[in-house]
Amino acid sequence: MHIEPTATDRVVVVGGGQAGADFVAALRMAGHQGPVTLIGDEPGYPYARPPLSKAYLSGKASAEDLYIRPPAMYEQQGIELRTGTRVTGIDRTAHEVVLAGGERLPYARLVLATGGRARRLPAPGLDDAPNVHYLRTLADVQAMRHRFVPGARLVVVGGGYVGLEVAAVARQLGLNVTLVEALPRVLARVTAPQVSAFYQRVHTEEGVDIRVDTAVTGFSFAPDGTVAAVELKSGEQLDADVVLVGIGLIPNTELAEQAGLAVDNGIVVDEYCRTEDPAILAIGDCTSHPCGEHGGRRRLESVPNASEQARVAAATVTGNLQPYTAIPWFWSDQYDVKLQTTGLSTGYDDVVIRGTTETGRSFAAFYLKDGQVRAADVVGSSRDFTAARKLVATRARVDPAALQDLSIPLKQLL
Repeated sequence: MHIEPTATDRVVVVGGGQAGADFVAALRMAGHQGPVTLIGDEPGYPYARPPLSKAYLSGKASAEDLYIRPPAMYEQQGIELRTGTRVTGIDRTAHEVVLAGGERLPYARLVLATGGRARRLPAPGLDDAPNVHYLRTLADVQAMRHRFVPGARLVVVGGGYVGLEVAAVARQLGLNVTLVEALPRVLARVTAPQVSAFYQRVHTEEGVDIRVDTAVTGFSFAPDGTVAAVELKSGEQLDADVVLVGIGLIPNTELAEQAGLAVDNGIVVDEYCRTEDPAILAIGDCTSHPCGEHGGRRRLESVPNASEQARVAAATVTGNLQPYTAIPWFWSDQYDVKLQTTGLSTGYDDVVIRGTTETGRSFAAFYLKDGQVRAADVVGSSRDFTAARKLVATRARVDPAALQDLSIPLKQLL
């Protein structure tokens, strides 16, 4: 059954994060005049998540500073915003979503922007420990922030971006920080060994005690139920006043699965963000979509991906199909170091370092496959990142020696 959009179509969006908020704005800009309902299970207006582990945790930004769109926009654009509301089911036959209280809301088009949740560490008693925290929501940060006081002992479990960003904020606030990573290096899944070594050096210089290739085997609890120490495979115990677990994200695909939609490490969509049901689309962290650069499928956890898929889905709903073709990009802020990444480094056969990772805090790492620039990590240079994005977008063939030569501006290699 194919549904042609009309001015009276109700579009229901499940998920009040980046993808959902950007979608409803893009939908109005694309000319949709019908009713739009945005449903989010968190209270309050949709907000940006990246600052949670940085400016918001450090106290430099308020909750209001994180709003993705001005609150007045929703009313001005005629968008019904239903926050603190959980969707428990999808009736594809009746074209209705079922809310937690039993209410049913009809839709002509349904957009799943359900995002993801922090992966939990399975250990007895851990979920009840008041000083063990995960970082995904405003409430998560609000629950932990009072523990971030000078001299407190923080143990971070996980050496990905979230763990490293929290470690950086904690050190700047005067905490004693130990970071434990089970793999042989930090950022092992997303960067080259040289980039991992750079971040390990920077954090060590800032006073973080980094333990790689180190497994957490258990926890010791105080009588009040808090974690008093983190136990390592070596037998060592790390005393802790607060524990932050950052071991990845699980996409929220349960609604889609229960509705019989295809799920494969994310809700399966095509290049137009359509699921196998023509009335249902999916966008953001929860989606598995075609990977144009590398073939196969991928799931990305990033604001640019959520925003781009929101734009693509809005075009789809309004009958103006525009495929997802954007090159992925990401960023991370730690101390005074800004990392900007373009492209996906998976499958590279050569990595070229421009500058040095062993001193200073500015360099670029280019990932090549069959002589083509496929991805780049740029640290401390927005100008080089602009050029790197163009090199990646065009899959430029560049002499590695020229890439390394700091006397040759990157823009001359385009």
